[in-house]
Amino acid sequence: MKHKIQKITPNLWFNTEAEEAANFYTSIFKNSAISKITRYGNERHELSGMTEGKVMTVKFQLDGQEFTALNGGPKFRFNEAISFIVNCENQEEIDYYWEKLFEGGDVKAQACGWLKDQFGVSWQIVPAELSEMISSHDSEKTERVMKALLQMEKKIDLNTLKKAFEG
Repeated sequence: MKHKIQKITPNLWFNTEAEEAANFYTSIFKNSAISKITRYGNERHELSGMTEGKVMTVKFQLDGQEFTALNGGPKFRFNEAISFIVNCENQEEIDYYWEKLFEGGDVKAQACGWLKDQFGVSWQIVPAELSEMISSHDSEKTERVMKALLQMEKKIDLNTLKKAFEG
């Protein structure tokens, strides 16, 4: 039986923390696992500076979504131009993912449910229904939700958004 190929796989460039990051992320999300680790051999790219035997790539899944983490050296760093949205069904999930991804290292909370984890990867921890709230045909509801959202300096409070939406 042929394995179904995922057409698009996010590739995350780390300095040397690919395996550590994959272990961290797979410990947080259900239905997650590391599927393959490759190591640098004798032939390797000069930019990486990695020695033979060091982890080169880690293939892993987070809730069924495939990712690849690469130890490529310090040349490139993460920034907020790319982030991963975690759609949450309730406040309990928002709290769980926020707290877990917020653990350890140089973590930064940002407005409207954004955070940067200990590896520098940006995440948006949001209620799944936010998209519907801010795209409502009722512009008054949308404006109230946006006003409430923009006042949330860090983690999103779903109850506050629901109250704003309902008026």
